[in-house]
This record gives sequence, structure tokens and C-alpha cells, in this order.
Amino acid sequence: MKLQYDSKEDIVYINLAKGVYNKTRKISNAVLIDEDIDGKVLGIEILDAKENITAFDPLQTKLQIQNR
Repeated sequence: MKLQYDSKEDIVYINLAKGVYNKTRKISNAVLIDEDIDGKVLGIEILDAKENITAFDPLQTKLQIQNR
């Protein structure tokens, strides 16, 4: 998994898997899901990241993995 941030466009992209892109599914006005031909999720794009992710600070971002 790879997290990318485009500061010019204020977009976070979470790359979840390798694969061949087929289509983007719009979940909301701010969240887009990239899928392969089988519908498997390749990545998640979050637009206006500073506004839509309340805890997001591009200079202080740390990922935490929680097992449930």
C-alpha cells in the first residue's frame, strides 16, 4: 500500500494493489475508487483532502494499522 499526496490539487491517493486500471467508480463527490476489469479495488482517491479528512495534515501524516 502506498499513500500519495498532491499538494497542488489537494488530493490523497491510496494505492492498494497493482493491476490494470479499467474504470473509476464515484462513491461521493470527494471519493473515487479505481477498479480493474474484475471490479477489484486498485486505489482510492480523496479530493479536497484537507477538507474531507479531518485528521489529515500532509506534514504530520502517519499511518496506523489496527487489527480487529
